[in-house]
Amino acid sequence: MSEAVHEAPVRAVVIGGSIAGMLAAAAVKAHVDSVRIIEAHELPSNPGPRTGVPQAAHIHFLQTGGIEAINALLPGTIDRLLAAGAHRIPVTTNMVICSPEGWYRRWRRATHHLITASRDLIDFIVREQVLKDPRVSVRTHTRAVGLLGDHRGVTGIRVRAAEGPESDLHADLVIDASGRATRTPQWLTRLGITGLTQDDVNFGLAYASRMYRAPVPTEGWPVIGVQGDPGLPRPATAGGILPIEGDRWHVSLMGAPGAHPTRDTDAFEPFARTLRHPLLAELLTHAEPLTDVSLTHSTANRRYYYERLRTWPTGFLALGDSVAAFNPVYGQGISVAAQGAVALRDLLSGGLAPDLARRAQRAISRPIDSAWALATGQDIHFSTTAGKGPNLADHLLHGYVSRLSRTSTGSFHAATALTDVLSLQAPPTTLVTPGVLLSALLGPLRPPLKGPQFTPAERALLKSLGQPSQALG
Repeated sequence: MSEAVHEAPVRAVVIGGSIAGMLAAAAVKAHVDSVRIIEAHELPSNPGPRTGVPQAAHIHFLQTGGIEAINALLPGTIDRLLAAGAHRIPVTTNMVICSPEGWYRRWRRATHHLITASRDLIDFIVREQVLKDPRVSVRTHTRAVGLLGDHRGVTGIRVRAAEGPESDLHADLVIDASGRATRTPQWLTRLGITGLTQDDVNFGLAYASRMYRAPVPTEGWPVIGVQGDPGLPRPATAGGILPIEGDRWHVSLMGAPGAHPTRDTDAFEPFARTLRHPLLAELLTHAEPLTDVSLTHSTANRRYYYERLRTWPTGFLALGDSVAAFNPVYGQGISVAAQGAVALRDLLSGGLAPDLARRAQRAISRPIDSAWALATGQDIHFSTTAGKGPNLADHLLHGYVSRLSRTSTGSFHAATALTDVLSLQAPPTTLVTPGVLLSALLGPLRPPLKGPQFTPAERALLKSLGQPSQALG
């Protein structure tokens, strides 16, 4: 009688307990026997701050493309977010946005939605959903210090515990989701893989953020935003107010070099008054600050083109900010990571084939392409941007998109085409289809708004706070 053959268990290792790391685990868990997440810090057991996430102090939202991707990976997660106090914001129905081309109309027909919540809550709900699967575990207080294997294939990682010697952790698939601090470029060089190219586009934006107790009920309250204008002869400033859980407003103010905000709490609201419109400053006079001001300068766009390398090892890939990190003002990072994780999951349905890692890295790059074009296509036109300047084609494209944006202030068709792309549900090429080109040629079908557009109910709430100024509409 022959003995039964037992196949060795298939193991995956994810570097980083970030949202990208958790989504990577969600993507692979059904196709392997176990997933081990390696995290340098402690992971909170509640919606509290997670060490090593400086951007958590600043405003976050999920685009429609990200919402759909997260639900595809972790069904029910968005419902859990909403039950925990997150807000579903119809675009542009519940948005009061001053763009460089004018105030966007609040069209009653919403084709897309945003989810607004604190980063801590988003982190916690996603982490909770992933870690309830018994195939997924976390090893905290442990850092990945290198890759095992060679240029042909990665067989695991070398790790160092906070207290203890280095050790080897073998795996059939290693995923780097360690974020902006990724060491993958250096690790690949050690394996003999060279020729990696990267792009860096740095607008130089600084973020200052704090939480406020909202002076009005946040359920149904709109997102408020004043965007920077690259056409103005002064350093760009911008800001946003997002309703989040706990009847709070999450407020972020941004400024380019020459107009950077600071950590000074007394200077926060005066800085808001320097924006292109005083709307945010007027609203904040009625709100109660709950936190100090958090500041970050880590807002550069940076991309590694792993998919272009001639040699790529089997058993290894990168996801999320480890591949491309975006200026956070565009709210793309989590959504792009989620879309990349879905692409990985779909490829894994065919098993751990030898060419899986290369094909997955190429698939992960596709949603990055669209988001990268959107972020850098805007940032390169600010005078403070370093790393890349606009060429003739960039100027022509920017002029067209600006015209389309202006058209969107008075054309539902143009607004829908633009939000299809901004929500990461359609590639930028859809903006040059015949119908959209015609809309841009015709221009706005309604006259421009003269100021922020609040509903009668919102005006009544604002009036109850005290006589609103003209800045509030």
